[in-house]
Amino acid sequence: MADRDLAEHRADLAALADAEAPSTDRLAAVRRLLARADDRPELRQPVADAICAHLRATAPLESTVPVLRATGPADRSANRPADRPANPPADRPAAGTEGTDERETDLRRAALDLLAARLRPGGPGPWPEIDLDLSGTTLVDVDLRGCELAEGRFADTRFVGTASFEGASFDGDALFPRTVFEGDARFDGVRFGGEAVFGRARFRGVTGFAGARFDAIAWFGRGEETLWEDDPAWEAIEELSPLPWDEPNETDPQWPVAVLIEDYQDWEEGGDGARFAGPVSFRGAHFGGPAWFYQARFGAVADFREAGFTARVHLDQPAVRLTGAHWSDENDDGYGETYWPLGWAVESGTGRLVPDDDVHPYAGQLGDPDPEIRRAGLRRLAVLGDSRPELRQRVVDALCAYLRTPLPFRVTGDLDPGQAEELRLRREVQQVLADRLRPATEPYWPELDLQLCGATLVELDLSGGAGGYADFVGAQFHGSTSFAGCRFERTAFDLGTGSGVATFHGPVDVSGARLGADSPLPG
Repeated sequence: MADRDLAEHRADLAALADAEAPSTDRLAAVRRLLARADDRPELRQPVADAICAHLRATAPLESTVPVLRATGPADRSANRPADRPANPPADRPAAGTEGTDERETDLRRAALDLLAARLRPGGPGPWPEIDLDLSGTTLVDVDLRGCELAEGRFADTRFVGTASFEGASFDGDALFPRTVFEGDARFDGVRFGGEAVFGRARFRGVTGFAGARFDAIAWFGRGEETLWEDDPAWEAIEELSPLPWDEPNETDPQWPVAVLIEDYQDWEEGGDGARFAGPVSFRGAHFGGPAWFYQARFGAVADFREAGFTARVHLDQPAVRLTGAHWSDENDDGYGETYWPLGWAVESGTGRLVPDDDVHPYAGQLGDPDPEIRRAGLRRLAVLGDSRPELRQRVVDALCAYLRTPLPFRVTGDLDPGQAEELRLRREVQQVLADRLRPATEPYWPELDLQLCGATLVELDLSGGAGGYADFVGAQFHGSTSFAGCRFERTAFDLGTGSGVATFHGPVDVSGARLGADSPLPG
């Protein structure tokens, strides 16, 4: 590059990096940088990196970005920790910033749109094999439809409005751990050539992965990254500010961002998985590697109809629909078992997912939108477990998965009839579990495990109960809770070192209890 061109290029990079410069000047610098890189391929990745760095450095204040919720009208202020101030109304910028933040948002959107145009086949360029790192920022109305990327990193990113990735392609990894999608998230038809990581991502609108292709692992489990002690990534982790945990009814459990690799020996270890507040579709998706939804939570129907699975699967939530889906073990590494929702089984010889006659008459009713059908499903599960001891753990797992379904409304205060009915049904589920864990009553289901990580539990009474392992990591206990006289071989109320902490929002009775707790019972 000639000296004059190099000087101009450096000046444009400096202008883009100057957050105090007028937005029009920075956008003009973006245009010049992109035009220069159109002619000089060696500049393309550095220019893309500079634009991404600008977007990370100039993220708008949370208080001045409109928030689009899909989790209902509940007032979240009641669930905010006392030291977290309320945000100003979304339509009123902070004092002294009127107009400034709107211009900044427009600049950021325009800069990303100009870059995205070069990542689409047929666009200006186009630019192949480009990485994007937009971790830890806030993006409004993102449109990356049809873009072809080498790798995408969006860890701890907050998407406001609609995030559109339809038809995009990632040749390498697509990393979205702990990301929050405030509006709809569209990944329909996306090809994930490397790992697709959505650990503990929160989807608050309608979510689409219909027709997506996952060539490697599809990870919707825990959100922690596992790192070696000398991994330089620790420096970035230590500077990271995780997005606020503002879920209804929940005090922040302080989920960890990263742990030492030796802390977790199995994929099942760790905290909460991805959370879908609204409906999600994986219809017709292809999973070429493991499909890992352990501890994922579905607040509405999860459509996996006609999906293809070829490796290890953990997908056991009641809301999952699998009609027309197919499983084979062609890519299975043989490590660990595959789990389907109770009521579904793989048909021998065809690999089709079909209703499981072995648990008839239960057929997934616990995931039905109609509360009366869910209640009928609960009764059938109770009878099934009473009469079939070999099925009891699977029945308990299904009931626990139901209690882990995220609630879109506050459990305290005024409730509409539908909300009140949902809480009644949850108490009935809790009662079915509690009654069968008590050795002094019949029928008694002995030595069973409770998987209630992150669950919202209301007026839980396990007094006199006994069992194996009880996982209450990050759980939220509302109203009065009783463990009086309980006997569990082992219980966990956090992940250790102050992370994944369960919270009691009312009195708790542990008199005479032997919980074998991995960690002290929270007060």
